[in-house]
Amino acid sequence: MNARFDMLANTLATSFAKRFAAAALVLEQSTLPKATRELVSLRASQINGCGACTDMHTKDATVAGESAVRLHLVAAWREATVFTEAERAALALTEEATRIADAAGGVSDRTWDAVREHYDDDEIATLIATIALINAANRMNVIARTPAGSYEPGMFAGALAD
Repeated sequence: MNARFDMLANTLATSFAKRFAAAALVLEQSTLPKATRELVSLRASQINGCGACTDMHTKDATVAGESAVRLHLVAAWREATVFTEAERAALALTEEATRIADAAGGVSDRTWDAVREHYDDDEIATLIATIALINAANRMNVIARTPAGSYEPGMFAGALAD
């Protein structure tokens, strides 16, 4: 499969990608565990059918120490016993926020209450921003039809550095 459009080969798109990546770097300062951020990004990417982001976040999570079992079970997290209650709340929020157009009420009070139970305000802000950013990245990659499979952790560090 070939990309319809190479975002990193276009000056304007690369400039945008650098700023997008800078916004994501802010989230690295959060106390929200990296594992949770990667699980959230992976689940949204699966829902949105973004192969490039699924590839990236699976590999980044692996490098960060995530187990293969947990990564394989993200798509079926409700039936899996390998996720904490906090992670389950984050995954529920991810699904409801990612599928916001499919639910007239948006994020349910039940899910929001579970998120509030497990996360502080900074971690919630990080969850919301992570979900928003990954959904935007998914859409860009799906529109451009960015192929999956060749991502190597850290490969964009030089390309997206200012």
